[in-house]
Amino acid sequence: MKREDFSIDEALGRLLKGGMGAVVIFLGVVRSESRGRAVDRVEIEVYEEMAVRQLEAIKREALERFGVDEVLIIHRYGSLKAMERIMMIAVGAAHRAEAFEACRYIIENIKRRVPIWKKEVTPEGDFWVEETWEPG
Repeated sequence: MKREDFSIDEALGRLLKGGMGAVVIFLGVVRSESRGRAVDRVEIEVYEEMAVRQLEAIKREALERFGVDEVLIIHRYGSLKAMERIMMIAVGAAHRAEAFEACRYIIENIKRRVPIWKKEVTPEGDFWVEETWEPG
């Protein structure tokens, strides 16, 4: 979890190592439009201690379950303008199938398990984004 922006190149440099035949990257950005409304920015709030624990657990699970070589998860919080980067997931593996499966597993579990809340700020007002986070 971090407030500041991140470098995709630096992140990939930390991830890449020999033996990988595939790297799958998911890059999440702030939408400039949502539900027919222009979005100026998004306010992302987080219960950081729990979020970090959940992100580490999800990473471990992906490594074990899919047999991938490396997993990198970066998620920002704070006030982010439209088209700014929010999140990056990168998965390195010997083969693409495992990398894609692990990446999807990670994003779905972040949405479901990590205590992160987003409020879209628009000219029409502020709107909380309904996510599927389930405490517990």
